[in-house]
Amino acid sequence: MGIDPLSDAKILDAWQRNAAPWTAAVRGQQIESRRLVTDRAIIEATLSRSPRSVLDLGCGEGWFARALTVRGIEVIGIDAIPALIEQARQSGGDFRVMSYEDIASGKLNASVDAVVCNFALLGNESVAGLFGAVRSLLNPHGSLLVQTLHPLVACGDKPYLDGWREGSWAGFNADFRDPAPWYFRTLESWTRLFAEHGFQLLELREPLHPQTRQPASVIFIAQAMD
Repeated sequence: MGIDPLSDAKILDAWQRNAAPWTAAVRGQQIESRRLVTDRAIIEATLSRSPRSVLDLGCGEGWFARALTVRGIEVIGIDAIPALIEQARQSGGDFRVMSYEDIASGKLNASVDAVVCNFALLGNESVAGLFGAVRSLLNPHGSLLVQTLHPLVACGDKPYLDGWREGSWAGFNADFRDPAPWYFRTLESWTRLFAEHGFQLLELREPLHPQTRQPASVIFIAQAMD
């Protein structure tokens, strides 16, 4: 029996297959929106919380962790894809192979000032489970930051309703194949997810693409409530 094409398991399967081209694309700055807008946006949002320590969930090949480390911040990078963690470790640092399900079950022993998920929350059940565990990883008054596709832009012509969507590598080179599906959430659903798990939403940022003047992403900045 194969993997459900619209599922959390399929997301991991697809990223296993595309770890190498993804690493090349990120390190070669081939992704325009990241190069022009979103990389800088998540760095600035994180620095606005003045953390001394950060947990980078879904760290990929480690670019964000490296960007924070050179600014004097202690970073732990977590990803479920061993090939990506292997790439991240080549430059040193604390990078660990661990799934969101592992974290939800309490297998990660860490205490940090901020948890950051940068375009790393693509699933459904795995994301809800992860949110349930994040507070236990944060120091008092710790922050949770999430950058993701802007729902109003990413929705396209489909109904503005939560649900699974097929993935696409449109705009990427031919080395990419078998795109990962993703679970679409409305802005209302995203904000509810924070509230249901004990977070107060402090700020919502909508970084604009300098050419299209459309939101390139949305960034949620939240703080754990006492």
